[in-house]
Amino acid sequence: MRRVSIQTRRQDPQGLLSEPAGSPACTPEIWRPCVLTWGRREGESGALPVGGWARHESVLAGKWDRFFPKPVRLDIEAFMEKDNQGKSHWYPLTASNAIQALVARMDGEQRVYVVTITPTLPDQAAIHSRWPRIVPASSLG
Repeated sequence: MRRVSIQTRRQDPQGLLSEPAGSPACTPEIWRPCVLTWGRREGESGALPVGGWARHESVLAGKWDRFFPKPVRLDIEAFMEKDNQGKSHWYPLTASNAIQALVARMDGEQRVYVVTITPTLPDQAAIHSRWPRIVPASSLG
């Protein structure tokens, strides 16, 4: 599994983090760090699913197969979830852990989607109905 960096439209509305023209394509077959857009916003054109998440059970059931998913890991220091009242909650990750994600591809478009699970702990479930799948970084190659 390779590492990717992700960007969101809020972080990069002008596309400044996009790879320069003429740079090699960000391909799952060749490992190298690259920048990909996280998911697809509602109203944004494209062939890939709207949203930024792929439920783990959907991936296992083959529902993402038509998008030629390639597993990737997101090496991050922390992630944030907002509760029902809009309050932000930050969750740090250790260097030995990563968030599992996938790169979906269709019609020349590719985007990264965070793989999610149903929260297993009561405090997680109180924050959100989906939770990033945290895996040992060493298990991802």
